[in-house]
Parts: sequence; structure tokens; C-alpha cells
Amino acid sequence: MTRPRLDFWYEFASTYSYLTAMRIDEAAAHRGVAVRWRPFLLGPLFAKAGWPTSPFNIYPAKGAYMWREMERLTRAMELPLTRPDPFPANGLLAARVALAIEREEDRARFSRAVYLAEFGRGERIDAPETLAACLSALALPAGPLLDKARAADIKAALRANTETAERAGIFGAPSFLCADGELFWGNDRLESAIDHAASCVIV
Repeated sequence: MTRPRLDFWYEFASTYSYLTAMRIDEAAAHRGVAVRWRPFLLGPLFAKAGWPTSPFNIYPAKGAYMWREMERLTRAMELPLTRPDPFPANGLLAARVALAIEREEDRARFSRAVYLAEFGRGERIDAPETLAACLSALALPAGPLLDKARAADIKAALRANTETAERAGIFGAPSFLCADGELFWGNDRLESAIDHAASCVIV
């Protein structure tokens, strides 16, 4: 019997993905659920919906509410919060670097480090030097991984991830996909997703 698995679909520009990234591994471990970190891009999905940018920018009231909620939630989680400028950040290179990292544990550690740089310290995650600093702080080889992230196969892998997310019905981040295809969306649905994933034991 294999361990139940939950696919965590995240976008580096996503505020709520930041919250989830900082707590998902611990929450899933309590239920014996393995997490597979799946970076993808929301930009192509938004473009197909006719949105040139984040809906939090398109609808000012929605954006104002989101930032106020982020203040409340990060305070409760004892996480730092700085609004990135610009918002949404360009997470393309960060997502490619994440995919270039083979070990799941290292991909998770890198992703959390990027979120803290972006939403914790307000750093530009489209800057290679920011990502290099994140990698080096984790004792991961910054130069080779940044080079690998620019390779054709990694670029294709990110496109494939985004297309897979779209086919699965994913329209926002964070999203969670269970082994039986059940989809959950939003940081506030994490516990429900973990509970469902725990019931989907693959024999």
C-alpha cells in the first residue's frame, strides 16, 4: 500500500499560495499524506479568461480585501508580509528553477524561501540574484540550477505543468488535486483537501 498523495499546485505570484506553502508539509505529515509540489503559471489561464492581470488588480475592492486579509492571516501565522512591487510578481524563472530541482524536499524548501523573499521581504523574484541567494542559503547549487532552469526541457516541463493544471480544471492558486481527481481551491480548503487525500489510498 502506497502513501496517500496530494498534489499542491502553486503560483509564485499568488498571495494565498504563500500561506499554504508555509504550512502544507507539516499539516499533511500529521495525516500521513505525501505532498507533491507542482509549480505552474496562472498568467496563461488568466489570459484565456480575458484578464490582463490578477483579478485582485482588476477589481480594486477585491484587492483591498485580499491585502487586509493577508495582514490578518500572516499575523496569526507569525509570518512577515511586504507587498511586492510590482504585483503580481513575475514568477516564471522561479517556477522553472523549482522544476529544475529534482528532490521534492529541496523543491519545497526552495519554494518556501522564494515566498519569504517575495512576500516577506519584498524582493524581486524575477531577478536571478534573488533566486541564487535563496538557493545558496539552502546549500543548493545556484549556478547549475539557474542554468538548468533555462534549458529547453525545463521550459517545456513548466508549459506541460500549466497545461495539465488547466485540463484538471484548475483556475486559481493554491489548488490541491487528490489521487481520485477531486479538486480543492484556496488556502482555507487545505485541511479539507488533506482529509480527502488521506482517504484515497492507492493499493
